[in-house]
Amino acid sequence: MPQLDRPGLEARRRVLGDEYVDKALTGLDSFNAEFQALVTEYCWGKVWTRPTLSDKQRSLINLAMISALNRSDEFKTHVRGAIRNGCSVEEIRDTLMQVAIYAGIPAGVEAFRLARLVFEAEGVTPAPADDA
Repeated sequence: MPQLDRPGLEARRRVLGDEYVDKALTGLDSFNAEFQALVTEYCWGKVWTRPTLSDKQRSLINLAMISALNRSDEFKTHVRGAIRNGCSVEEIRDTLMQVAIYAGIPAGVEAFRLARLVFEAEGVTPAPADDA
């Protein structure tokens, strides 16, 4: 098994949590070990550890990009990460509003639906809507 990048592994665990990372790294074999090493080193070790953007900012950017790409499992993972990084329901909502305008209403509809599933699973309850 390839050696995993330490700063990348630390960033990955900080954002996604030990349980998620342990699951991703369980059962590494000749098919996926090098891919996991690539993701850990470059995605997490070279990008997520850069000092200019905060983890919170990166999470919101990821939500926009991943929802536009319609990658539902990754999107839900990164909603959990955004919550771990301190993103508020309002920040996530406004990010998804941007998605709906720039990537299309269907992408926004799906992103809101998936985010709601994660909120429910994580015990996050949005405030009641203001009377319009």
